[in-house]
Amino acid sequence: MSEILADLALATYRAAGRLAAPLVDLALRRRESAGKEDPARRDERRGLPSLSRPDGRLVWVHAASVGEMLAALAFVERLTATGAAVLVTTGTVTSAEIAATRLPIGARHQYVPVDVPGWVDRFLDHWRPDLAVFVESEIWPATIRALAVRNIPQVLVNARISERSARRWGRFDGLPRALFGRLALALAQSDADGERLRRLGTPAVVVSGNLKFDGRPLGVDDGERARLADAIAARPTWVAASTHAGEEAIVATVHRMLRQSLPDILTVLAPRHPRRGDEVRAVLAEAGLSVASRSKGEMPCPDSDVYLADTIGEMGLVYRLAPVAFVGGSLVPHGGQNPIEPTLLGVAVLHGPQVRNFADVYRALDESCGARSVADAATLAAAVAEAHADPAALAACVARARAVVGASTGALDRTVDALAPWLPPTVEVARWRD
Repeated sequence: MSEILADLALATYRAAGRLAAPLVDLALRRRESAGKEDPARRDERRGLPSLSRPDGRLVWVHAASVGEMLAALAFVERLTATGAAVLVTTGTVTSAEIAATRLPIGARHQYVPVDVPGWVDRFLDHWRPDLAVFVESEIWPATIRALAVRNIPQVLVNARISERSARRWGRFDGLPRALFGRLALALAQSDADGERLRRLGTPAVVVSGNLKFDGRPLGVDDGERARLADAIAARPTWVAASTHAGEEAIVATVHRMLRQSLPDILTVLAPRHPRRGDEVRAVLAEAGLSVASRSKGEMPCPDSDVYLADTIGEMGLVYRLAPVAFVGGSLVPHGGQNPIEPTLLGVAVLHGPQVRNFADVYRALDESCGARSVADAATLAAAVAEAHADPAALAACVARARAVVGASTGALDRTVDALAPWLPPTVEVARWRD
């Protein structure tokens, strides 16, 4: 009975998608006006390609947004090393801009079509992928069904699913198995993720680890780094990275607190979504702080309280400006952002309690004293002040964090090995060498 209900639910979803297509198109146009869609590439969201399909085998990799995109970069490089062409899709403007500068030769980018049956069909009819790979937790009913109809293998890599999400899926009798059961393989980040995926009906699950541990350190323009180092000079500096709405006001309060013990402190603030730059600047100005914005070509001067790093693809530069960083999305109920990136660059990590998106990573870092949790503006200010007061303790914290990250690598090799049956058989898969 549950299978009948699941099939009915999927059929209803597809019918509703067809009927709602004009409304979805309207929603896309509204997102364009808010800067959340690229009007020049609107047709891609409707399944109409702007590029031709390459010859030979094609692997489609879908990474929803910036975090998934960054996690998948080294994986995409390894796929292209097998001789396969790779199509990478994302759903956000920021992730598309990162793809434009960081994808390797042999990979190309398109916006993912919205999960409307006709649009997905157009997309698949053009690209005809030999393998579809979804990063982390992308489950779209119309897309999954369309791939199954075409007998295209579907794999979930770096897969994670929270207990909360698993319970939500479980409320729909038979539906999870109708979707997760069509996956050829799921490569889970942790044992807990793997158990939840099995519970939802995924037929083959392997715990391969977290691809984010295998990422390369973020790159930097050495000229820009030197220019900013000259501008900052000897000022004590800290970074507030990947902040979300509500956290910038906290950062402003922290800055004012820090001035009591570090009167020339400079705060470098990098919002998670750079398009919020003007909004964030207004919040800081209302708090009485002097702001220099990178997006406006400004440089920090001795009178600047905050250097607002509201540009795309420059976190490798931002993290190299200070010895300690607060990683945002963690003092508001967002779920936290990636702490591995600053750790790989030798930056000490501070974070709030809301870190469910990276729960295992933060737990390992905190238990080793490689990262530190703060609760509010007062504890964050105290932690930043302590970091500047005791460089030796800070260096020990960074060393412990790097050891945790180093002990957790290997997911990339395990992931590519698991996909070997669907990759070109005549080319040996090359591993990165030191």
